[in-house]
Amino acid sequence: MTKKSKGLWMAIIGASFWGGSGAAAQYLFANTSMTAIWLVTVRLLFGGGIMLLIGLARHRDQIKAILSNKRDIAILVIFAFLGNFNSQLTYMLAVQASNASTATVIQYLSPVLIILWLAFRNREWPRRIDVISIIFALVGTFLLVTGGRLDALTITPNALMWGSSAALAASIYTLAPRSLLARYDTITVCGMAMFLGGLCISPNLFLTPVPHFTGLEWLDLIYIVVFGTMMAYTFFLGSVKYISPALTGMLSAFEPLVATFLTVTLLGTKLTSITLLGSFLIIFGILIESIPFKRIKIHH
Repeated sequence: MTKKSKGLWMAIIGASFWGGSGAAAQYLFANTSMTAIWLVTVRLLFGGGIMLLIGLARHRDQIKAILSNKRDIAILVIFAFLGNFNSQLTYMLAVQASNASTATVIQYLSPVLIILWLAFRNREWPRRIDVISIIFALVGTFLLVTGGRLDALTITPNALMWGSSAALAASIYTLAPRSLLARYDTITVCGMAMFLGGLCISPNLFLTPVPHFTGLEWLDLIYIVVFGTMMAYTFFLGSVKYISPALTGMLSAFEPLVATFLTVTLLGTKLTSITLLGSFLIIFGILIESIPFKRIKIHH
């Protein structure tokens, strides 16, 4: 398997785990008294804690190296708070303020922000294929999660604010840790960032009553923590070692794809021809993004 193929599969698996956790979280929101901030606190503390323990067992020297380097600490803090913690909290708040479909559509603007930022930083015009693939992916995502109906989106000011913040945070967590992941173990870096982010909102575990869960709902929560958090971040962020941040961002399209599939098969939502078309457009947009075209330099 080539490095690029490995990166592609890692991003797809990570995004798919996220999609599964989105469906699981939506189920818990609908059937329990769980709040978004309580869920995010549990995800970061326990998911990050497990990853940090693994990092301590395998790469204790890397943790010491990160903590002894001021630049690495600064990047870790940015990744932990502006990227990791912020992306999870703002996305869940967007879901709480509207619905999962609305939040997913708005958050998926992150690949646009990534490509525009890279174009600005590298003084390059975005490739034509980048623009085309983004259009396909955005249109596909819209069709997938809305069924092509504009009136299916209920965008309140709070939903727009939190969703836009989630898109920005998703761009940051894709871009920010790249230099750390190039030199350190993915699980170690992600575990440190997640646990650090969880610590800042840990009082919620003591201030908020634990929701009443059934056995199935506890399994749901365990899936969110282990697969939808620990494994998802490890695979998705690890992919930037092998593929570009822009392509990694594009592959996040698998999140709404998997979330919709699980919602249909497990929660009874009906698939229409429009949502199938949306799925095709997303996959097509991802595939054409990998076509090698030259970029055009910006001349002064």
